[in-house]
Amino acid sequence: MPDFSSTEQVKCYHCGEDCGDLELSFDHKVFCCQGCKLVYEVLSENELTDYYELEFQPGISQKSSNKHAYRFDYLDDIETVSALLSFQNENEAHISFYIPSIHCASCIWLLENLYQLNSGVISSRVDFIKKKVYIKYLKEKLSLKSLVTLLDTIGYEPEISLASTDEKKAVTLDKRTVQHLAVAGFCFGNMMLFSVPEYFSEAELIAESFRGVFSYLNILLAIPVVFFSARDYYRSAWNSLSQKKINMDVPIVLGIISLFLYSLWEIIVNARAGYMDSLGGLLFFLLLGKIFQQKTFATLEFDRDFKAYFPIAVTRIKSDQEEVVPLSKVVVGDVILVRDEELIPADSILLSQEASIDYSFVTGEEIPVPKNKSQLIYAGGRQKGEPIMLHIQKPPSQGYLTDLWNNEAFNSSKERLLEPLSTKVSAAFTWTVLVVAFGALVFWSFSDIALGVKAFVSVLIIACPCALAMSTPFTLGNALRIFGRNKFYLKNASVVERMALLDTVVFDKTGTLTDPANASVNYTGEKLSEESLSLIKAMVAFSTHPLSNRINYWLKHVPLATLEKIEEIKGKGLQASYKGAIVKLGSGIFAGPESLPTSDEGNQVYLQMDGSYIGCFHIKSGLRKSAPAVVSELSNKYAIHVLSGDHKQEQQALTKILGAADITYNFQQSPLDKLNYLKNLNSSNKHSAMIGDGLNDAGALQASEVGIAISDRVSHFSPASDGILDAAAFSKLPAFMDFAKQCRKIIKSSFLLSFIYNLIGISLAVQGLLSPVICAVLMPLSSISVVVFTTFSTNLVALNKGLFKPNQV
Repeated sequence: MPDFSSTEQVKCYHCGEDCGDLELSFDHKVFCCQGCKLVYEVLSENELTDYYELEFQPGISQKSSNKHAYRFDYLDDIETVSALLSFQNENEAHISFYIPSIHCASCIWLLENLYQLNSGVISSRVDFIKKKVYIKYLKEKLSLKSLVTLLDTIGYEPEISLASTDEKKAVTLDKRTVQHLAVAGFCFGNMMLFSVPEYFSEAELIAESFRGVFSYLNILLAIPVVFFSARDYYRSAWNSLSQKKINMDVPIVLGIISLFLYSLWEIIVNARAGYMDSLGGLLFFLLLGKIFQQKTFATLEFDRDFKAYFPIAVTRIKSDQEEVVPLSKVVVGDVILVRDEELIPADSILLSQEASIDYSFVTGEEIPVPKNKSQLIYAGGRQKGEPIMLHIQKPPSQGYLTDLWNNEAFNSSKERLLEPLSTKVSAAFTWTVLVVAFGALVFWSFSDIALGVKAFVSVLIIACPCALAMSTPFTLGNALRIFGRNKFYLKNASVVERMALLDTVVFDKTGTLTDPANASVNYTGEKLSEESLSLIKAMVAFSTHPLSNRINYWLKHVPLATLEKIEEIKGKGLQASYKGAIVKLGSGIFAGPESLPTSDEGNQVYLQMDGSYIGCFHIKSGLRKSAPAVVSELSNKYAIHVLSGDHKQEQQALTKILGAADITYNFQQSPLDKLNYLKNLNSSNKHSAMIGDGLNDAGALQASEVGIAISDRVSHFSPASDGILDAAAFSKLPAFMDFAKQCRKIIKSSFLLSFIYNLIGISLAVQGLLSPVICAVLMPLSSISVVVFTTFSTNLVALNKGLFKPNQV
């Protein structure tokens, strides 16, 4: 057995590398170089030594670090800094870094506690899969150069490149796991070779004296397997136990240690062969399964990155003509038009005279920021007011908008619903395995200690909780891809989980159940001149409200007038200045006469010029063709509510068309009313989904458990939503909802499959009928079976729901 005490004395406390001849001591700790010692000193001074409690020797070696003071001087250049930042204002700046050295829980913990190292850091968030950290910092207290120097000092130097931010890095496997697998594979192969005489013990293949030599060679080969290849399992088990919990790796570690110690006893004391070859095979196949799991997860992430989450489109101006194009086709130098409430997709220069930009999705501040001509406007802002012209300065990044969409600020109150179930089942499963294993050891020890150890180790190894660890992410990951192919773009897998538990669906009527293309518009009042029509056209073109869109479509061949000033008053309408006159277009209270004309159905948009009532646009809501069927089908399984800002006279017509008598209608609802309505549903223990247009109901979308923004114009992207549904796929909404419920059943079925597998495997292992190496082979095979089962099942259910075609890849 190696001397553990002597080994620890020459291992660096920070990174775990051999100290060699240079052993630097500080605070009763030993370090391999000045760099590692410096990192520890920095963390110790700031009381951040919990970093070392989360993982054993978690740091990166600083021996080869290039610590020249001038390395980051290029970050003093203002133009370089501006090119790297994703956002900045007078007070703060935002940036994201790719940091290849992120590898464990300690890395995440430390990088998300940067604010404790420097008060200039506002916040930092780590994306472990992409190895990226998103940092907000105060410009007065911290420069970008100082921030990068701080990261470098603690061992997390970022990889900085001025290349396109939209360029994707292929997700690679963890190098350490590959190294562990390589060592285990080499040792296992040679162990098998040295154990050939034992496999054919009845045949005299080799002299008896050599068998003992081969057994001792197996011990030497087992040492790197046990003390190097299995290190991640020890760390995981130790972290779990230090938190007074037991995770899935605890039984595996017990199996490794007991098999190694018992084999040493057999070889040294009893002069027998032991089970070192089985131990090598165990680690090799365990790590092979781990590689398979990492590779599959990486494939899911890679696929999701490259197929994109949603088809953001923008209005590009080319040859004085408007054209709606996908974000991917917009390049630096293009001129785009951004209307009221639309998101700015890329860093741009303002060509219009002025703009009012809401950066609440970026900074959390809801106060619009005034911008003047030629000023830089950052991606992620939302225009408030009249349409503006922008000149693209940076390549539009769908990845940046995706990160914005996934911001924790928009998902803080929506917890994962199935995770506690997995955690509870996992804990119960692990305890059961330990009890059965120790029971088998005690039972067989009275008659055959060798059989007892074999049964003990076999039970610990073959007990595979793979469904608990893999079925949920693989099922939901495949569901995300299927939804995406059908033009339903979800923020993350937890949205599918929440969809599975819904019992209430709330529709916003205008722009959701209704389709602007199917609306009918009639005007009554004073005759409108060509100039008046041009004036109205200019006003409604300014707004993104569904009623404005309908009038705009009705006047599609009318030229635009030039307005002196225009503003949209939420909940009321539009007010413009034209040739010194004040023109209003909107609700009856805002722009109508003293005695309002009544109507049994439809919406009225009133026109007023210089205080005089001119006329009224009567708009009959044109429902989407599939709306009655969608509502009828959903009403069989969900409580249906309809919210609308329109007048109550719409209810009779809607009830007649939709047909479902048990729908709850609420009219004259302001955005705040809709928000409070969803909050009241939540307080009544309802699991609600809000389906709206994403414009004036962003608060309700966020308040619901699942907020789905449906839009005919994919430029109406709302970070407050959990999903974006292309209007063309509206008819598939019941299939989407049912598919989410079926995914949860698939997860439960995979739990049952795992239970059956473990019941059979443990039954055989308890009797000593399975050797440890056979168990080690069966364990990764069971993981593969779970992936195959969940993938096949989700595809089969999707095919049955009309959401999947066999030729899709």
